[in-house]
Order: sequence, then structure tokens, then C-alpha cells
Amino acid sequence: MTGTNPRVAPDLVREHAPKLADLTDDVLFADVWERSELSPRERSLITVAALIALGRDAQLKGHMGRALQNGVSREELAEVATHLAFYAGWPAGMSAVNVLAEVGE
Repeated sequence: MTGTNPRVAPDLVREHAPKLADLTDDVLFADVWERSELSPRERSLITVAALIALGRDAQLKGHMGRALQNGVSREELAEVATHLAFYAGWPAGMSAVNVLAEVGE
């Protein structure tokens, strides 16, 4: 970790691709996620929607958890999954609900 930024990248990434872990921590989360043009809540909604649409369930679980921490409700996440089912495909929406069921409050 560089600076005082918290570590966000998983240990597995840090072990096998340390530069990717550093970029995750120092650029993505310490810079991009901290920009004032969008709130953390808005960034979470956008990120969750993109991950659902792309079928990136491995990252979706963590970002759904982050969304809950950023003030997005479980009901709103369920609505995002429902809405995206029509735009990204039924399996994408259904998979997102399965991920949501695994995410703690």
C-alpha cells in the first residue's frame, strides 16, 4: 500500500498482480471513487448496473456490499437487477438477485 489509502484490492490480487492491486487502491478507489462530481451512492449504483450488465458476478458481490454501505437499499439493488433484466438480459437480472441474496446487510 502506498500513502495512507486503505487497501481495497483482495490479497489474492496483491499476491499475484501487485501493480494491479496498487492501481486498484491508489487510483480507482483513492482517486476515481473520491471525485466530487458523483456521490459514492451514485457511483455505487452505476458500478452495480455496469457489473450486472456485463455479467461480472465475482466483482458484483463486493460492489453490492459497498453500495449498501454507501446508502443504497437492498430494495433499490433488487430494482436495479429487475430493471437490467430487460436491458442486459434475463439471466443477468436473475444472477444479480442470486448475488444480492449472498450479500450481508
